Amino acid sequence: MNKIRIAVLVSGGGTNLQAMLDAERRRELESGQIVLTVSDRPGAYALERARQAGVPALEIGRKACGSREAFEERLRAALAEAGAELIVLAGFLSILSPEFTRDWDRRIINIHPSLIPSFCGAGFYGLKVHEAALARGVKVTGATVHYVNEIPDGGEIIAQKAVEVLPGDTPEALQRRVMEQAEWILLPRAVETVCRERIERIP
Repeated sequence: MNKIRIAVLVSGGGTNLQAMLDAERRRELESGQIVLTVSDRPGAYALERARQAGVPALEIGRKACGSREAFEERLRAALAEAGAELIVLAGFLSILSPEFTRDWDRRIINIHPSLIPSFCGAGFYGLKVHEAALARGVKVTGATVHYVNEIPDGGEIIAQKAVEVLPGDTPEALQRRVMEQAEWILLPRAVETVCRERIERIP
């Protein structure tokens, strides 16, 4: 069976990467294969998760590169060497340039910890998203998987999953619940859907 070759870009602990690796092991993610993990930050534990799963892991330090252009040049080379066909941003904190996203149009997807269009865009990442949700007093939040374009969190929505906000929630508690009840379930399913659709379009 043909499989779409997936590169996962990360910046931190890699829990969403782990969810994808686990789904691949369980054959719930069967239309795609993770062939590369790249971190833009030194010491990201996600790279260790990748290595433990036998996936090539590469650190391309965004700051060490000196510029976004230099970073993306190295990233492009790594993606080409791995033969990557789809990029999944899984807790990746660098903003990719419009030129890069255009070159990978509808071939980059991202997981965001809210129900877009709420609490998204520039500056909304990590705990900041959940702090904003609690400050606003929403009763429901969740996660969104979407295509990536030149606008942060602005691409077409692929899938969403709602999560209840509970009385007394802290940002940390809400973050954990959104990960467990939405992100770790939604992302592997969405990646499988995208990969399967890409395979079906191959002549």
